[in-house]
Amino acid sequence: MNGTYMHEKARMSSRLLYLPLYAGALALSMGFGGMFQAASAQNKTVTIVLSEEPEGLDGCNANRSSVGRVVKQNIVETLTEIDPKDGSITPRLALSWEKVNDTTWRFKLRQGVKFHDGAPFNAETATKAIHRTMDTSVKSGNARGTGGLDCETRTKSFGDLKIVGKPVDAYTLDIVANKAVPILPTRMGVVSLSSPNTPNDKLVLHPIGTGPYTFEKWVPGQEITLKRFDGYWGKKPEADGARYIWRKESAVRAAMVKVGEADIAPNIAVQDATDPSMDFSYPNSETTRLRIDVTQSPLNDRRVRLALNYAIDREALKTVLSNDVIPATQIVVPGISGHNPKLKPYPYDPEKAKKLLAEAKAAGVPVDKELEIIGRTNLYPNGTEHMEATMAMLQAVGFKVKMRMLEVAEWIDILTKPYAEDRGPVLLQGQHDNNNGDAVFSVFNKYACKGAQSVTCDEKLDALIAKASALSGDERRKTWEEALRRIHEDMVCDVFMYHMVGYSRVGKRVNFKPSISTNSEIHIAQVTFKK
Repeated sequence: MNGTYMHEKARMSSRLLYLPLYAGALALSMGFGGMFQAASAQNKTVTIVLSEEPEGLDGCNANRSSVGRVVKQNIVETLTEIDPKDGSITPRLALSWEKVNDTTWRFKLRQGVKFHDGAPFNAETATKAIHRTMDTSVKSGNARGTGGLDCETRTKSFGDLKIVGKPVDAYTLDIVANKAVPILPTRMGVVSLSSPNTPNDKLVLHPIGTGPYTFEKWVPGQEITLKRFDGYWGKKPEADGARYIWRKESAVRAAMVKVGEADIAPNIAVQDATDPSMDFSYPNSETTRLRIDVTQSPLNDRRVRLALNYAIDREALKTVLSNDVIPATQIVVPGISGHNPKLKPYPYDPEKAKKLLAEAKAAGVPVDKELEIIGRTNLYPNGTEHMEATMAMLQAVGFKVKMRMLEVAEWIDILTKPYAEDRGPVLLQGQHDNNNGDAVFSVFNKYACKGAQSVTCDEKLDALIAKASALSGDERRKTWEEALRRIHEDMVCDVFMYHMVGYSRVGKRVNFKPSISTNSEIHIAQVTFKK
């Protein structure tokens, strides 16, 4: 079957599927639109319509996009902040910092800051918050607030690096690492600090931080609301509060903003970005891939993994997503230190894919074993259609493939260790966000032997990761480039798809400009209202 034809057909089908949903949403919105807009003109609560309900709200998981869109820099804040415009490190709860030695950095903290529950922010309470983030004593837990603490900030961004806080005085904090850490101020931009009264033995559903907004309520399946914190240390934001709702269909989200039922839809599909006066496109720092479980037969054979890559027509698949996406070769986007610009995507070569499968089969590899694509509903716009078209391409060269789509909580259980011992050969649909300026926030977690979301273990790669993490400047960058080359060319750990482009719709009563961080953070304090 012609690949381009197949994907145009898939795209048309998705549009036909969404058309009645869009029309229904628009009709409903128009029916109540006047009343809603009149109310909106009188209040300053920002309504944001998301693609999925968060699976939790603990500040320890604020670097997970589904959580961070609500809590990061709104409820919980960080010592430093990474500027999305240029990747520079700027002050947040820390005013300044300096290197003491290879393993220690000293931070001067902002004074006069309080947590939402009245607890003071100082070196002692910051130390306690850092300890909670780095705690490994209890590793199990789930996002609904039961069980033990399993902090994604630690597993995703720190790997085997361990840090502790040591107060020097009330507002001076030393952060000490177990090894050289040349970019610790950058790393602290991902550590959200929760109240010292936050329990250490479980994930919480009621986050308490120092941010400009406090958590008000979460009605499961309906909405999450925040209200402005009058005791905030910084400039008073214009918005009195924020209301988060969620709708799975991109067309519905776009329609709700169009008629004023919502102010911002941070993530809509390209086919719904049709209004230049409201719609914005931007590089969103996300990279999509299929993670290959290289531990499972037949995926443990490199020829099979290469065949997976040669079977994919990445140019044709753009028709399902956007012509603006960039075929990817690595887990970090261009502009992030360590990105290797020399790597090339595997070309579409179905005959080569068939030949590799035949060679593997002749060598006794069970290439007829059924593979399973496991996807996440609403991971990105048209993500299900993307996986359906990908499955058809793999089937066309001889793979036996089935597909299963999961909601976010079930998908995360498969993404992160411990993995089920009885799992079969899985290709896991994934999307990874790195807007933090360095490859360290991606490579250990995704590929190191001890990485929390890694299905690979390679001694040479681990050595490169350890070496790069301790270096700075050009040496650091070049070592990361070699690590990413090994992942792509030698190990063939993934079917890399695209560096993605995001589309947002912003309503006419507010000012808000999406940026590279919008998919994972939406700063309500930056929203203003038009006069």
